[in-house]
Amino acid sequence: MSAPNEPSFTIGVEEEYLLVDKETRNLATDPPKSVMEKCEKRLEKQVSPEFLRCQIEVSTSVCKTTAQAREELAHLRSTISEISGEEGLAPIAASTHPFAHWQEQQHTDKERYNDLARDMRVVVRRMLICGMHVHVAIEDEAVRIDLFNQLSYFLPHLLALSTSSPFWQGHLTGLNSYRLSVFKEMPRTGLPEEFASPGEYERTIDVLVRAGVLEDATKVWWDLRPSHRFPTLEMRVTDICTRLDDAIAIAAMFRCLARMLWRLRRSNQKWRSYTRFLIDENRWLAQRSGARGSLIDFGRGEQVNYSELLEEILELVREDAEHFNCLGTLEHARLIASKGTSADRQIAVYEDARKQGANDEDALKAVVDHLIAETVDF
Repeated sequence: MSAPNEPSFTIGVEEEYLLVDKETRNLATDPPKSVMEKCEKRLEKQVSPEFLRCQIEVSTSVCKTTAQAREELAHLRSTISEISGEEGLAPIAASTHPFAHWQEQQHTDKERYNDLARDMRVVVRRMLICGMHVHVAIEDEAVRIDLFNQLSYFLPHLLALSTSSPFWQGHLTGLNSYRLSVFKEMPRTGLPEEFASPGEYERTIDVLVRAGVLEDATKVWWDLRPSHRFPTLEMRVTDICTRLDDAIAIAAMFRCLARMLWRLRRSNQKWRSYTRFLIDENRWLAQRSGARGSLIDFGRGEQVNYSELLEEILELVREDAEHFNCLGTLEHARLIASKGTSADRQIAVYEDARKQGANDEDALKAVVDHLIAETVDF
């Protein structure tokens, strides 16, 4: 049972997919209009085009449970797979394509995207990347900003579980999440600032609005932000997860962390504050090595294996996971930490193919085939 004045902590998940040609395994630079038309007819407002024509975005409804979010995402993924399959296409849930080139892509002809193309120029044309965003409802503005400030600490821990972008334009980058390196070329990205109150946040955004730099806060693309449209905190740091269960485990963790910090606030406590400089170092470590690497434990002053840090987080939020009845969903994160993320699996598929005698082109195509299959393997 919820405590008095407790936020609803309802949850919503947005995912962005890349559409690939099943024959060439390259991106569908200009997919038939019928694909989006059929998707919109079947899925209505839960599907929309993205900046690039090779992308498609979906969103769940406002969900009371992570089980509901999983069910909806499974339906969204399978429906898009079915419809695109009729045109010889398939969605892949990966934050970068293994070998596609951004120079060959076309952006969607919509007013918002045309404005973006004019404003951001070549920088936005390079955004051949996809992500996963998780909304958690916190209705009280003051509480929302307070938890927003504290949640930044955990963004690297969430990122580490999600990495799915080890390739860029046919090259192994050495990073598990190259997506963030591409995205940081955009303004107003990266770790968020801290704000003393909702008023300070609103005044800060208003400076840029009055200056004519942006229309509203939807063009602030931090790793975490107060949603402009909903009474939610929107977590945006993560890559899109190829495996659906990985995505739901991360969504559950974000939700439970928000409630854990709310419980601290209720007891007149809060999470220790660390500088953006330190948190950004952990963000880099997570981007580089994912869940099989290490992050810095600032209290201990040393790098600690991610699996060990994960156990500490699971213990921190156990009460919240039990409250939301999602402990099993959350504990799936242990499997990610031990077996690796999508990035690790993509690299393994590529290296195995090369060892079996495949040339570089065919090895990269094998990665695409792997992603096609895993995206709809529920």
